[in-house]
Amino acid sequence: MDINLNERYSHRVQGMKKSVIRELLKLTAKPEIISFAGGLPSPKSFPVDELKIVIDEVMENEPEVALQYSATEGDQVLVEQLIKYGNKAGNDITEENLLVTTSSQQGLDLVSKVFIDPGAKVIVELPSYVGGLGAFNSYQADMIGVPQDADGMSAEILREKLEELDKHGEKPKFIYIVPDFQNPAGMTMTEERREEILEIAYEYKVLIVEDSPYRELRFEGEDVPTIYSMDDKGYVILLGTFSKIFAPGFRIGWIYANPEIRNKLVVAKQSTDLCSPAFSQRIIGRFMEKGYLEKNIEKIIEMYGKKKDLIIKYFNKYMPQEASWTEPEGGLFLLVSIPEHLDTSELFEIAIENNVAFVIGEAFHHDGSGKHTMRINFSYATEEQLHKGIKRLGKSLKEFIQANKKE
Repeated sequence: MDINLNERYSHRVQGMKKSVIRELLKLTAKPEIISFAGGLPSPKSFPVDELKIVIDEVMENEPEVALQYSATEGDQVLVEQLIKYGNKAGNDITEENLLVTTSSQQGLDLVSKVFIDPGAKVIVELPSYVGGLGAFNSYQADMIGVPQDADGMSAEILREKLEELDKHGEKPKFIYIVPDFQNPAGMTMTEERREEILEIAYEYKVLIVEDSPYRELRFEGEDVPTIYSMDDKGYVILLGTFSKIFAPGFRIGWIYANPEIRNKLVVAKQSTDLCSPAFSQRIIGRFMEKGYLEKNIEKIIEMYGKKKDLIIKYFNKYMPQEASWTEPEGGLFLLVSIPEHLDTSELFEIAIENNVAFVIGEAFHHDGSGKHTMRINFSYATEEQLHKGIKRLGKSLKEFIQANKKE
C-alpha cells in the first residue's frame, strides 16, 4: 500500500486498544481447554421453547413492525414493558428517562461520546469492568482509579481524589461504578456505601454512571436498591441489559437517565445506529408481556447459585493456601488473588498448558496494577467442567508458586 495510514487515522483511533479478554479467548478455542475466561451465560439459561412461541406469534401477527426500522428511543411494546419492569424495582421510570440501546456496551459508548473530551477525567473502580475501561479509553479519557474495600468503592479515597482535583480546578465527567456483583470482583456495594457515594457526588457535583447488568441474578443475601433509585437530583445514569438474564445474541439493553441527559443520548445514538434492532426489541417486549422473563430469571438464579457453591467447594479442595478469593452473592464472576510478587499473565501460560484458562487481573485495572489477580467466570462451564477445571487451575497455581519460591 502506497499510503501511510498512520497519518490518516484520528488521534482517537491511534489510542484504541484491543480487548484483552477477546484476545485471550482466541487462545482458549481448543476444545480440550476448560475456560473460565469469557463472561458467557450458560447456553442452558436460554429460553428456547418460550422464544419459539413468541417468535412465531410475532412473525404471524406483526412482521411489518418487527422487520422495519423502529424509533431511536425504542420499540413501543418494549418501552412499555421496561417502564413496568423499572418501576417494579423502585426506579421511577417514564418514557422521558428511558432509552433502549444495542446492548449495554453501546450505553457505555454513548455516555462516553456525550460526556468525554480528550483528556477529561473519569473516576473508575480498581478493578473495573474492562468494557467500560475500553469505552472510556477510546474517547481518550484520563482515568483515575479508586480502590475497593469490603463494602465497594472506597468513599474515603473517592473524596480525597475529588478534593485533589477540585484544588486544581478540575472536575471529573462522572464516577463509573458496577455496584451489583461487580465485574470482576463479584462484590456488591452496601446500601450505606451507595448512599455515601451519592452524597459525595452531590457535594462535588459529579455524575454517576451505574452499570448494573447482573443485579437481577442474586442467589443469596439481601437485595440492595439501585443508586439510581436513591437519587432525587438527576445525577445517576443507569445501564441495564438483557444479555445475562435473557440472551446476549439479541443485543438489547437500556439506559435510565434524567430527561435532559437522555435526550442528548438519543441524538448520539441516531448518528451511531439510528435505532436498535426492531426484531429483537419486539420479541423481548412480547416475551416480557407473557411473564416469561421473570420465570427465566428464576431458572438462572437456581442454576448459577448451584454453580457458585460448587466452584467455592472446589477452590477449598484444590487451590493452594496462598490463594484467596471473593464469594459473590450473585452474578457470574469472582476474583482470585495470589501473592503480590506473582504475575497471573505468567501463570496463564502454565494454565493453558494444563488446559484451563482465566482472565488476568491486569485487564481490569486501568493503571496496569492487579497483576496478582485473576477473574473467574462460573456461569458457562458445566458442573463437570467446574470440577476438572478448578483441579487443573489449582495444579497450575501450585506449579507456578513452587517455581517462584523466594530463596
